[in-house]
Amino acid sequence: MRTLRLAPLVAVAALLAACSEGPQRPDVDVPERVSAPVADGVVDAAWLAETADRTQVPERVLRAYARASDRLAARGCEIGWNTLAGIGRVETSHARFGGAEVSEAGDVRPRILGPRLDGGPGIRAIEDTDGGELDGDTTWDRAVGPMQFIPTTWERWGADGDGDGRRDPHSIDDATLAAARYLCDAGDGMSDDDGWVEAVLTYNNSGAYARKVADAAREYAG
Repeated sequence: MRTLRLAPLVAVAALLAACSEGPQRPDVDVPERVSAPVADGVVDAAWLAETADRTQVPERVLRAYARASDRLAARGCEIGWNTLAGIGRVETSHARFGGAEVSEAGDVRPRILGPRLDGGPGIRAIEDTDGGELDGDTTWDRAVGPMQFIPTTWERWGADGDGDGRRDPHSIDDATLAAARYLCDAGDGMSDDDGWVEAVLTYNNSGAYARKVADAAREYAG
């Protein structure tokens, strides 16, 4: 696994963009949006094994991407599993950052935390908003989980992807479904290339970031 530096956080880029004249519109080779064979929430086992072997995305994580994509497709959003995988790779190397692993239940341990948002060089200052409940920090907020949500964004977009009655940003199923919902809303369904770029830039307002996600998603599409 390559050494990673956690990418800037969900919604932090959006806050920064709101202070500028308008979002960036970089040249991005937008990937095809690819669906996975999912029936009644169950991902086809043969596809899962073959695709995990081809892409080197862990099966348990790939299952979460495929299921979230399928659920949003049913709501009219054309977000492919490969786009979610592109986000997941750039953010936390598919929940493997810092040696983290995903259990069969979907829990990511140890928890993945971004840097303290304390106003240091290149970092926006965001004082604690959740009493440390999600990030363990009662002074400053931090991005949390495999898809790197800050607490205020999780409060709005958090989802229960595994049906256990809880919304947990440290669950690969919950975090991935939340990311899909966030992207679909930001990109107006992501039905065209402009929507795809807009959505990814809202996740992180950086042309370089959008190109990295696009490159990964295109690679995963095969």
